[in-house]
Parts: sequence; C-alpha cells; structure tokens
Amino acid sequence: MVTNEQRRRQLAREKFERQQERREAARRKVVRRNAVIAAGLAVVLAAGATAFATGALSGDDKKDKTDAAAPDSPPAKKPDPCAKAEPGVPATATWKKEPELAIDKSASYAMDLRTTCGTVDIKLDAKNAPHTVNSFDFLAGKGYFDHTKCHRLTTGGIYVLQCGDPKGTGQGNPGYNIPDENLKDPRLKGNVYPAGTVAMANTGQPGSGGSQFFLVYQDSQLPPTYTPFGTIGAEGMKVLKKIAAAGEQSGAGDGAPNATVVINKAVVRKS
Repeated sequence: MVTNEQRRRQLAREKFERQQERREAARRKVVRRNAVIAAGLAVVLAAGATAFATGALSGDDKKDKTDAAAPDSPPAKKPDPCAKAEPGVPATATWKKEPELAIDKSASYAMDLRTTCGTVDIKLDAKNAPHTVNSFDFLAGKGYFDHTKCHRLTTGGIYVLQCGDPKGTGQGNPGYNIPDENLKDPRLKGNVYPAGTVAMANTGQPGSGGSQFFLVYQDSQLPPTYTPFGTIGAEGMKVLKKIAAAGEQSGAGDGAPNATVVINKAVVRKS
C-alpha cells in the first residue's frame, strides 16, 4: 500500500520533472521564434516575442493540478540568516561550444562557493565526471558564477538548493551543453541522491546540462538522470542547512529561498 508520505514524494518528483520539461519547451520556442525573426519578420514578431517572454518566465510559477491548495494567507517569512552581497553584477557572456577538456582526470579538484551565507566547500569528481568538472573549472575561471543568486529552494519530497543561473530565473545557461556523466554512481542507491550530493540540473532531456546545479541538503529521491559530480564538506553542509532552515518564499515547498543566497565568488582549484 502506498503511504501518504510516499505519494507526497512521488508528486514532488513529478512536479520537479514537469518543470524541467516546461523549461526545455520554452527554450525550443525561443529558438524557433528567433529563427523567424532572422528571416526578416522582426517588426511583426517584436510584440509577440515580448508576450512570449513574459509567459515563459511565469510558466514555472503556475500551480500544477497535483499541488496542494494555496494557503489562505502567506506564511510568516523567517529572518534572513545571510549577509549583504558584495558589489558586482552577474556575467552575461556565453560561449558557442563546450570548452576543450583541460583538467587532469587523475587529479583531485575542489570548488569553494563563497556565498553571503558562508562558504560551501565541495570535493569534485573529476575522474567520473570530467566534462562537468572541466566546465565548472572553465566557468569559475571566467567569473561566470560570481554575484549570482541561488534562485530555487525545494523543501518537500525533494530537498535541494539550485544555483548557477546568472539570470536568476531558471532560464540561464552558458550557451553550450555538456553530456550526462556518472549516472550509475553507486551512491545513488534506490534512485536516492544522498545529502551532500552536488548534481547538474537539466531540462529533462539527455545531454541538456549547462551551468545550473543543485545542492542536496537531505536525501532526495529522483530518477538517476542528473549528473552527480561533487560532494559537500561538513562546513558546507552547515551553511546549506542554515539556508534551508530559513525556508522558501512561496509557502508551497518550491520557490525562491528566504535567505538571500548570493555566490560572491566561485573558485575551482586543483588540490
């Protein structure tokens, strides 16, 4: 018999996957619309493009039919446990193709996310996820993650903080995709991403990872389609749990974190 808790987790997973699919559909629509514009219909499509952009950015905020009903009044917002962000703005650069593999797959790499809430220390798995680690090494070196917000916190069924989008909307990417890797990692027992895992977000389609990633602060059951490429250290987990304890803004278990989580600086180093 399926328990209420199992059903709730199943609904949370299904919602997570639907949102990834909607993002991919929005991206494909943008590509098609840009092709039409390039064909010479810029004037006619200008108004339509604006309307589409508005719909695409608000699409993930629409309630799924399986979601719980919204509360009569918004929950009380918990205090922000984080400091003010350092001066600066997110990068806008994009690249046409994945950077050439330049890391040493036999070496050890680490990444520090120096956030407004504290430093999240991450041990990277260059051996089993070389393309992913290489991409993070490249992007961090370009300052791509600096001054970016972690835009999404989930607190029901799936327990993750999502970061890596300079736009802060869930729509940003570096202009290229990287292949899925390490999907048979033995740590993903029973399709559970254990607490402390760092994995790539994607659109739900194979090979659609870009720059967005998520940090797991509590065991989360997900299909093994998200590249696991790092492990958070003990101090980093304390920071992550502090962010999670502050809750998220929607009150529905999936929204912007109440904590103002900004990555002041991301550093990847060979250790």
